Amino acid sequence: MGRKELKKMDTRIKAIKKAAEALKGLSGGMQAVDRNVERILASVKMLEINVTDLLL
Repeated sequence: MGRKELKKMDTRIKAIKKAAEALKGLSGGMQAVDRNVERILASVKMLEINVTDLLL
């Protein structure tokens, strides 16, 4: 896998993170949404560790 593909994945990971954070902002404190967003963000963090950090 080349750097070009890693950059594409990095862009998608950042978009997922941004969307999840926006969803949490819209939740109005709805616990079910907030908990699921936290799970999504935890998975995104693992993707960042596995992919995004390779670009540094």
